[in-house]
Amino acid sequence: MSVESPAEAQDLLEEVRTTTLPDRVEELADEYELVCGERDRFLWQWIYSLFPEFTLSSVDTDHADHVRTQKTILTMYVTILDDIVENDGDRDTFAEARRLVQNPSGVDPSRAAVSEEYFSFIQRVWREFESGLTDAPRVDEFYDVFTYDMRQTLNAMDYSAVVNENPRIANLSGAETYGAHNMVMFPYAAVDLMYSPEFDLADYGTVRDLIWDLQEMARIGNWLTTWEREVKEGDYTAGIVVLALQEGFVTPEELENPDGKDELIDKIKAEQFEAKFRDRWAEIYQSVRDREFDTESVDLDALVRGMETVFQYHEASRGYK
Repeated sequence: MSVESPAEAQDLLEEVRTTTLPDRVEELADEYELVCGERDRFLWQWIYSLFPEFTLSSVDTDHADHVRTQKTILTMYVTILDDIVENDGDRDTFAEARRLVQNPSGVDPSRAAVSEEYFSFIQRVWREFESGLTDAPRVDEFYDVFTYDMRQTLNAMDYSAVVNENPRIANLSGAETYGAHNMVMFPYAAVDLMYSPEFDLADYGTVRDLIWDLQEMARIGNWLTTWEREVKEGDYTAGIVVLALQEGFVTPEELENPDGKDELIDKIKAEQFEAKFRDRWAEIYQSVRDREFDTESVDLDALVRGMETVFQYHEASRGYK
């Protein structure tokens, strides 16, 4: 499941770096860099290049490029909110920005703590995503589920903010239960289904059952390759860090100490906490590979296989996103 060599990792990175983003994403990325600027364009190229690997096969080929663009724009919205609440600790702006999904008529930019330009950009990203759904053949069937799933993603960010402010409540069960929703796997699937005219609703329960496992796999891949950066940013919600806390290997006081972050990271790495999550990823992967799916309108085996590629791209991009 791992990238086999440094050369292979460099090949994957080069593939991402040379990915051409669609015009709609390019325009938003340009504005993002002017207004926000926290993330490198590499992140948008990374997720855009990967979407074909874990897009439901039921998506109509005529809509495939548009769906890929839609999900990249959605990723930008989620990433901005995630950085606001987890990195900046800005609960006021997060509360207002999440209303775009939950209660759009109640949004009041004056309650946000960021500049008018910044909040206006958040609104633009979300509206660009929503306007892109107007041609979805089955938007009316799946939009309600989509907004529910988005609320779970937003709740995952809220949970992370609470843990960062109160690291003594950190526990692995909470990280796994709440944190996995931050991978947006359920909302992504809902977007796919909006553009899947031939998808049979009889297969829906099986699809969602599988996504619970794939979501955990995606979360582990993300944790393994971003936790060091997050510790330096004051975000302690990655499973590797939470496990180190839960087992008493590090203390909340150590995490909250602004000095010695590099030493703390080295201390956690030395105990091989990462290996436990790699083993868990492999266990889930084998389980879903062995599963027999009876769905006729979507190829779930292909979706499972794509998660191995996703993990390889996670590994290759360690330190880049």
